[in-house]
Order: sequence, then C-alpha cells, then structure tokens
Amino acid sequence: MFSLPALLYLSALLFSIGIYGVLARRNILVVLMSLELMLNAVNIALVGFGRVHALSTTSGEHGGQIFTLMVLAVAAAEAAIGLSLLLLIWRRWKTIDLRELCRLSG
Repeated sequence: MFSLPALLYLSALLFSIGIYGVLARRNILVVLMSLELMLNAVNIALVGFGRVHALSTTSGEHGGQIFTLMVLAVAAAEAAIGLSLLLLIWRRWKTIDLRELCRLSG
C-alpha cells in the first residue's frame, strides 16, 4: 500500500517530533508521550523493513512484526514505570514540571 521511502519519511517525521517533545517540553507527562511517539516511529520503520524483506523472500518471514511486538512490550513497561514514577513525584513534590524538579534538592 505504501512504499518504503514513504514509511521511512513518516517514521523520521514522527521521531523528530518525539525528540522535540523530549528536549523542549517541561511537563513529565508530555515527555513520556513523546517517548511513546518515538517508539511508535521505530515500529513503523520496522514494519516497513519487514514488509520489504518479506516481499523479497519466498518464506514470508515476519521479522518486522516480531520486532514491533518486542518494542511494544518495552513501551508498555516504560509507560507503566514512567506513570508510576510520575504519580510518586506528584505526591511528594506536587509538581510535574521538570525545571522545578531540577531546582529541588533532597
């Protein structure tokens, strides 16, 4: 349906937006969402490469889909740990602003 260059451009665009969100935002929740966006960009690239590889071989391997499932498992673990840390930070310091948290000591 889509060509590999189109999928890679989309993946690069989403990854770039995710990097901007991680580097420029102050809210921890937005940073976590940007990390998820970056992982989804990697998933798109992996599925695209897997599709091209499956078309070039006769065995019909599912390498891109398997890698994507592994990345999704890591993303789920990252989201669970990140959100639990977010709740702990909110309960202790009543802020999720990264610049405010950097000024705290102790």
